[in-house]
Amino acid sequence: MNPRLSPARAGAAVAALCALLAGCAGTSASENGAGGNDNRFISGNGNVTEFKPGDRKSVQDVEAEGLSGGRHRLADLKGKVVVVNFWASWCAPCRGEAPSLEQVYSENKAKGVEFLGVNFKDAKENGKAFERKFKVTYPSMFDADGRVTLAFREVPPSAIPSTLVLDRQGRIAARVIGATTYSKLGPLVAKTLAEK
Repeated sequence: MNPRLSPARAGAAVAALCALLAGCAGTSASENGAGGNDNRFISGNGNVTEFKPGDRKSVQDVEAEGLSGGRHRLADLKGKVVVVNFWASWCAPCRGEAPSLEQVYSENKAKGVEFLGVNFKDAKENGKAFERKFKVTYPSMFDADGRVTLAFREVPPSAIPSTLVLDRQGRIAARVIGATTYSKLGPLVAKTLAEK
């Protein structure tokens, strides 16, 4: 038996491997304990969109159970600059950006900036483990079925992770689709904070 593969067999093997890997990436949320169909978002590329004050969309009032208990209402944060980050424990880019988000939060919370996570299509215990591992100190809403995320449909996040910066009137001032960094998010928060 010849140990070398023919080009046709090698091509078939590569195609089978790609199909297998695609299947792993498409694992449904129910297999991770969240239930429902696999409606996970695509990964973004980190693009930033800033909105002029006259072009900003207001976010509906959002209220949801907190990942670690209690309830959170976005309306309670009106009058403050708020960073809303959509994340999940199954999302590799979310793990990569977690330290940057925490650093921007810790440097700006004394200035009146609030952070609120939205734990999307996840299992609650997995989300809590993520927060412990990455030492996340700001609260998150638990959005197992994606309903909280729907409240942001005027300027949808459309990828996990995504980050929105809301101005003091509760309008979306900036959006990052995909993972953010300290050097990207810090100036967006500072710029929105400087607005009168």
